[in-house]
Amino acid sequence: MTSIRRIALLLASTLLLASCGTPEEDTTIEPPSPSDTPAAPDVVRAVDDLAADLGVDADDVEVVAVEEVSWNDGSRGCAEPGMMYTQAIVEGTRITLRVGGTDYEYHSGGGRPPARCDRPTQ
Repeated sequence: MTSIRRIALLLASTLLLASCGTPEEDTTIEPPSPSDTPAAPDVVRAVDDLAADLGVDADDVEVVAVEEVSWNDGSRGCAEPGMMYTQAIVEGTRITLRVGGTDYEYHSGGGRPPARCDRPTQ
């Protein structure tokens, strides 16, 4: 199963679970395609990057969570000691991936692609 198919399946199953209700309720929801989801390209990049870093197949990388966040500064929630960052809110995404029971975070935002963050500060 490709990463994009996995993401599409994750999104569709989430929407399906969210739409469960009583028969009187209108539960018609069109599941978004991966290309309709703003974070989808970043998720694909993060999955591919982690798979390459760990030497595993992209299908072995589980997408645990994708969250839209407002980072406190230009560090995108991954500040390094001694570095200076812009002091402005940066809209972005926190992507949590899992391989072999270990979670990994990727942070994106400010027009920059996702980067692995081993020591999140936000």
